[in-house]
Parts: sequence; structure tokens; C-alpha cells
Amino acid sequence: MSEQSFEEMLGSIKTIRNGEIVKGKVIDVKDDEIILDIEWKGEGIITKSEYTNDSSLVLSEAVHPGDVMEAKVLKVNDGEGQAILTYKRLAAEKGNKRLEEAYNNHEVLTAPVTQVLDGGLCVNVEETRVFIPASLVSDSYEKDLSKYFGQEIQFVITEFNPRRRRIIGNRKQLLLAEKAEKQKALMERIHVGDVVDGVVKNVTDFGAFIDLGGADGLLHISEMSWGRVENPRKVFNVGDEVRVLIKDINGEKIALSKKFPEENPWLNASEKFAVGNIVSGKVARMTDFGAFIELAPGVDALLHVSQISRDHVAKPSDVLSIGQEIEAKVVDFNGTDKKISLSMKAIEAPAPAPEHEEEAEAPAEETTEE
Repeated sequence: MSEQSFEEMLGSIKTIRNGEIVKGKVIDVKDDEIILDIEWKGEGIITKSEYTNDSSLVLSEAVHPGDVMEAKVLKVNDGEGQAILTYKRLAAEKGNKRLEEAYNNHEVLTAPVTQVLDGGLCVNVEETRVFIPASLVSDSYEKDLSKYFGQEIQFVITEFNPRRRRIIGNRKQLLLAEKAEKQKALMERIHVGDVVDGVVKNVTDFGAFIDLGGADGLLHISEMSWGRVENPRKVFNVGDEVRVLIKDINGEKIALSKKFPEENPWLNASEKFAVGNIVSGKVARMTDFGAFIELAPGVDALLHVSQISRDHVAKPSDVLSIGQEIEAKVVDFNGTDKKISLSMKAIEAPAPAPEHEEEAEAPAEETTEE
């Protein structure tokens, strides 16, 4: 085979231009640069800063000799016969194109959270950063977003302006759409009177919101028990699993109850608290005219101030205290109006007559006979 002339060798050397995309094989990886064979008269160099924005990344762990890479030419000759290349800018261009397609097609993307900021999250799609504002991360307010770091999340692109470096992702939109579908399915499935299971989502002073798996229902404080509940937070905790009754459905509002009809304490109250029965109970609350005694959860009876003792009692708090256990006799029962009247006086032993009363009678009889 005849040797090539110098002119032929020059003619066979590939020419490259600034902005051109080239492919090469990794020859060596150093701490701060990657060296590529791009089949040119010189080698191609990708500095660490042109490979990634992640300063903590170790090049030798990400790239290895023998790997084939594509890069974009930044400068044909750096003065030493080498071509300066960029990997991250080419990747960003590809990423922008990918995101533009996703934006136009309303495509759902999945990417890991690479950064948590005060105002939201950053995710990377093919080396292109997408910012998700805190208000678009969830369908409810979240003060601490750190839990999302490293997680893969789904989102859609709702704003695409690469010239201003403004590419906005939206996760909230997907969550609301999913919630709407679940809510529709739930509403078609449940009916008033159904007993369903749920999870306590939030507890307030007036009740608890229960996640029914598609929609939240309100369990009002007055529906938490047949008895009296003073503070919902002492009864329920977020995350508790509960079984509840669908009391009412009004549009998207669902009213719940734990007062199951079969557990109504008034069902057998007429036998348990019949007139004449001696019962025990706890002082639940007091007024100037009497005290209300809890005989059972959901069953209160009135102990009028005049029925507390044979002795004169000005007001119930003079002789009774909240939480005190007492015994009394049922003197009236009204199942229709759910009213029961008690008397402690009725079971109180009468005071013995004073001895001087008998002595006082004798002179009176003698006086009469005279």
C-alpha cells in the first residue's frame, strides 16, 4: 500500500466548527476535566464546569474511559491545539426541547428533587432545571418542604420561557385532578346511613376532618359520642383510623357521626332509669337551679336544688362539685322529651325528732285535764 502524501493526510483530517455537535470516546478523566478522542487533529476537552453545575460531583465516578459522549464545540482551538467542548449546554438544549414538547402536549413528567429552596423545589429534566413554587407543590399548605429532597415527583410544565430562564412546574394541578376523580368515585359510592372507615386528617376545636379516601368529611364535636366531648383533641389524633356514619351529604360537604343508632343509650333507658329506681351518676355541670347528673354517656338527669337535701340548699355548688359521684332516686322519667328528674332528698334518712318534744307534750295534756 502506498504511503499517503502530506496533502492527502491533511485532507483526511476532520474539520470542526464552533457550535457543532461532535461525538467522541473518553480517553482520560481527571479531577477537573474529561479528555475525548473526537477524531480530530487535537483532543476534545470538557472541563468540570462544562460538564455539570454540581460542584460536589466527582468526575471519575460519573464518567469512565471508553464511554462515548456527545458534546458541543465551544472553541475550536484553545491555543494548544485542543478543542474546548461543553456537555451540560448541549444537554440543556436537549432538555429545553424535551420540556417544550412536554409543555405543548401537557405531558406528565417525573424527575428527582435536586434542591429545596425557601420558595419551592428544583428538579432536573435532562440537565435542565425546572422550578416548582411552594404554592404549586401540594394541594395544601406545607411549611417544610425538606421531605421532598431526593424524591421523584410528578408534575406538568405550566410555564415555558427558556430565554428568561423561567420554566415552571406544577405538581398541585395533578394532585387536584387526582383528588377530583377520587371524590367523584366516592360520591357515587356512599349514601346517607352508610358506615365507612376513614383516617383523621385534622383536628380542630369544633370537630375533626376525616379522610374518606377521595373527600373529607366533618365529624362535629356534637357527633363524636353519645356522651359529652369537651375537647376533640383529647379524643382523636391525626392519623387515627375511625369508623363513622354518613349522617348527611350536601353537595361536596359530608357530615359524619359516631353516634350509631344501635348504641343510643336512650333505647333501654326506660327500664334502667324507671321511676323509683336508685341510680348513681356523676355531676356533669351545675346551674343556680340544680345540677345535671350524667347517668350514662348521653343520658343526663336534672337534680333540682330543692331535691338535693332535706336541709335548705341555696345553690348546688354549696354542697356538690363537678365530677362528684352521687346516688339518687328517679322521681320522673319522660322518654319522649329525654328528661329525667332525680332526688337525693328522697333517699336521705329523716332527721330524728328532738327528745324535748315528748317532754313538752306532757304538761299540755295535764293542762287540758285540769
